[in-house]
Amino acid sequence: MASVTTDDVRDTLNVTSTDIPDAQVTKMIKKAEVTLELETARSIDYNNCTDEEALFITNLAAIYAICYLTGGSAVGLSFSVGNERVDVLSGAPPLRALQQEVERVLKRMRGATLKRV
Repeated sequence: MASVTTDDVRDTLNVTSTDIPDAQVTKMIKKAEVTLELETARSIDYNNCTDEEALFITNLAAIYAICYLTGGSAVGLSFSVGNERVDVLSGAPPLRALQQEVERVLKRMRGATLKRV
């Protein structure tokens, strides 16, 4: 069995706990877990889940983290000074790639749910 950690989510985006704290990432992981539960009508525990569930939760939480990092100016992680731009997400994968991965995994999981009936 697999588990999802705050470092898993941050590693997906190449950011650190300085960029986004554990408490915030944990909320995102829990939100992704609940979303997966609602989408699949299954009970899921991000601390003890399948590899496929962990992949979904990690990637969806990473999408939430991108929204958090880019939408909150109070975080102050992306900024411009003159012609220089500093962006904490410069090493992160494209948002579209994460979204496609989440959709692909969810589609497979929904199919697996239907096959069990």
